[in-house]
Amino acid sequence: MSGRLWLYANYHCNLRCAYCLTESAPRVARRELGEEHALAAAREAPELGFTAIGVTGGEPFLLDYMPRLLAGLGRELPTVVLSNGTAFNARRLHAMEPLADLPVHVQVSLDFAEPRDNDAMRGPGNFARVVAAIPRLRERGVGVRISTTLEDPDADPEGLERLCELHRSLGVPDEDHVVRPVVRRGRASTNGMGLRAGLEELDPELTVTADGAFYSPAGPTVTAGRPDTDLLLTRVTSPLAHPAEALARVVAARPAGDDASIGVR
Repeated sequence: MSGRLWLYANYHCNLRCAYCLTESAPRVARRELGEEHALAAAREAPELGFTAIGVTGGEPFLLDYMPRLLAGLGRELPTVVLSNGTAFNARRLHAMEPLADLPVHVQVSLDFAEPRDNDAMRGPGNFARVVAAIPRLRERGVGVRISTTLEDPDADPEGLERLCELHRSLGVPDEDHVVRPVVRRGRASTNGMGLRAGLEELDPELTVTADGAFYSPAGPTVTAGRPDTDLLLTRVTSPLAHPAEALARVVAARPAGDDASIGVR
């Protein structure tokens, strides 16, 4: 096994984005993976050939222990955590400072250079809080990346360039900007948005959640309030070798020439 191991820290979120894979929102069940479970998986990951760790949710920074967990993960493997960028108050920024000496990056979601367009997808005031959080993280030595999710990344090159000019002005270079399409899973499916994303389209990336292990970070989705299981590998996630072997079997069984094309995270 190689590549990045994904850990779903939680499912609850302070936002309700239009294309959320997990239908996360303020009042959904927390469904936490747990700090010790995440750390145990990270300790096993290098021996299984994993070269990096990704953390996602929900909004991971709604968990008070997240900065401490990221420090533990970063001591095992380079780590990236996906965040909507709205939860970085003074207390949490202070807690992030030890990450400056570790290979840990915060990948912050920012979809448009215009506040109105960005907030239409993510919620009122989102743009302003994100743009304020990025320099505050960087001032503390924390690596920051930008993630942009669009229905059609090729539809508005001028708009995308305006966004690139913005993130450059915030100190985030082009190589730290990820642009990806909306995938038709979770809330996006309910809203009629995005590209089809099943076994044939998605890159295999082992993803561990409180509910089991999945083929891809786009796997543990929730549609119309019901968890999707089409990309579920196994309910058993410990030891990590068990779901890693399950993923390897699925990959080996894929037809020759069946190349994945969507790297969701």
